[in-house]
Amino acid sequence: MTFISLTYALFLLSVLGIYWSVQQPWLRMWALLAASIVFYASLQVQYIPLLLAATWITFRLGQVMGSPPDWRIEDWQFAQQDWNRQRLRLLWFGIVLNVLLLLGFKYIPFLMSSVGALLGMPAMQENAEWTHAHLIAPLGLSFFCFECIAYLIDVYRGGPAAQRFLNFSAYKLFFPKLISGPITRYHPFATQVQTQGFPTVDRLTEGLWLIACGAVKKGLLADNLGVLVDLSFQNLQRAGSADLWLAAIAYGFQLYLDFSGYVDMARGSAILLGFNLPQNFDFPYFSTSIADFWRRWHMTLGDWLRNYLYSPLGGSRQGLLRTCLNLMIIMLIAGIWHGAAWGFVVWGILHGLALVIHRLVDAISSRNEGLKRFWQNPPGIVTGWLLTQLMVFFAWIFFRLPDLKDSWLVVQRLWGHAADAQFAQKVYAETFGLESVQIALLLAILATLMGIAYTCDRLLKLQLNWPVKLLLVPACLFAVWLLAPAGSLPYIYFDF
Repeated sequence: MTFISLTYALFLLSVLGIYWSVQQPWLRMWALLAASIVFYASLQVQYIPLLLAATWITFRLGQVMGSPPDWRIEDWQFAQQDWNRQRLRLLWFGIVLNVLLLLGFKYIPFLMSSVGALLGMPAMQENAEWTHAHLIAPLGLSFFCFECIAYLIDVYRGGPAAQRFLNFSAYKLFFPKLISGPITRYHPFATQVQTQGFPTVDRLTEGLWLIACGAVKKGLLADNLGVLVDLSFQNLQRAGSADLWLAAIAYGFQLYLDFSGYVDMARGSAILLGFNLPQNFDFPYFSTSIADFWRRWHMTLGDWLRNYLYSPLGGSRQGLLRTCLNLMIIMLIAGIWHGAAWGFVVWGILHGLALVIHRLVDAISSRNEGLKRFWQNPPGIVTGWLLTQLMVFFAWIFFRLPDLKDSWLVVQRLWGHAADAQFAQKVYAETFGLESVQIALLLAILATLMGIAYTCDRLLKLQLNWPVKLLLVPACLFAVWLLAPAGSLPYIYFDF
């Protein structure tokens, strides 16, 4: 069951009917939990016991950490110190447990293969290949574990622990965000449960509008771009430099539209159930620096990295050198989090280096009035935007082709390499009935439309009112049904 399907539409309508027909909050939580289990079971039923067990362990750890010390002990200072040590041990136990869960399912084959190649042990490499072929990681495991770690740290820092396993499990398995986020904290979710009411007409319309927008982004735009990207990157030996640049740019748009489309549909589904999920994208391709990009791209992951890694490491409080080191560490972890392949490591290192360079340039500019004025004026803003997007789209090559043999081949052929004589005919003419120049023009039009949307939303503050949105919803869904490619592509972030 995927978001863009008639099955999901019927499922969501059934859940909404049951959910809002009961008045008691605990019955609603049971309905929500049951619906989430059914949703996940339609994809990977075998991992439901694992997710429930991990949820229960996290819940119990949070309860123990959140319980007060025994103040009846005469030496209350000793009791306080012992209580703090116990809480810290429990926190580390929970973090290590979630990290091991990730390692066991996602990274063991990669580690075995890397060690086998380094030590010249072909048997270990063969075992790694067999494990990789037979061990299928639970969908959404990375998001699931990051939420568990965030919850435990929040409780350790003083946040109230969940008191009812039903509410906590309904939060952890909440089906709109279970597979690909956005990464959501427990306490805002729990607050919404307590203050929940049936959505107003404009909120219901907003939910439907987000679902329709997400369907257009994913089914109409991202999937069509995905056909071009797949054909180009699956024929690397025949593609020319212009074709590879076109595919890299198309992949950048595909990834954004695919992931933001998923999040839009997740947020829209949540709104219909009376919940607000955090925003995950804020026009990232209009960022004028790499730091600004990470404030707008996958915002909940960026927030997680800042709050639970960057700040504990010292953030920017311990000098420029330590700040640069911290930036490299968190982006390396971000790369590894995305997948068990060297391409993701390179992607993380590239973003880490870009953040370090930005921090150094920012430090130099703060002491030089001329440079400071340059970056604040239109020439500097345009320069910053061009450099940022060039770096981001270049790094996407390693994200799309995590096997370094493939990604390095693309990098080598980005300049001065002619395409195979039949490449254009096979990829462009037969598949799309267009020439490469026409496809480039369509990408430019797509970028222009994104620019218009950015201008209306951020600069002019223009918003469609709810009656107009309601009228556009069926038109958007019909366009997706009519123009989406046959056999929709899987969501890209399902792999992470």
